[in-house]
Amino acid sequence: MTPIEHIKNKILTNENLLSTIQKWKDNAEKIVFTNGCFDILHQGHIDYLAKSKALGDRLIIGVNADTSISRIKGKCRPIQDEYSRLILLASMEFVDAVVLFFEDTPYNLIFTIQPDVLVKGADYTPSEIVGYDIITKNGGEVVTIPFLKGYSTTKIIEKILGK
Repeated sequence: MTPIEHIKNKILTNENLLSTIQKWKDNAEKIVFTNGCFDILHQGHIDYLAKSKALGDRLIIGVNADTSISRIKGKCRPIQDEYSRLILLASMEFVDAVVLFFEDTPYNLIFTIQPDVLVKGADYTPSEIVGYDIITKNGGEVVTIPFLKGYSTTKIIEKILGK
């Protein structure tokens, strides 16, 4: 398998999502899930995702579709299209899978995956995190990770625009 094939194989669809997860669960691997837009990758994302991976055996990232980001962040976003964002995330060695979702929140995706650990940034309290009810009902763990100070996509965009 070529390196690009390996990367592309990490991009899961609804068709292969459940079978992949089931294999990992059959092997008693601890599944960690996080989500976001990941519009312009930066050092803060790498820090956050690496720390997320350290919480388990497999890291799955739910990625907002372009339509979802536009609804949430405005018509000028995303900067990068969804496939570009998926392939960039999938290229990271510590990322095991990425999956696109079209809703404004990943609630249905979390319900489908049933991860052992749900991770978000520390700008949330655990009980505020979408999917908290699903994870805690099943005995899982909801973890918040502090952001690396000084890094944000919004600040990068503002700098580019000279704001």
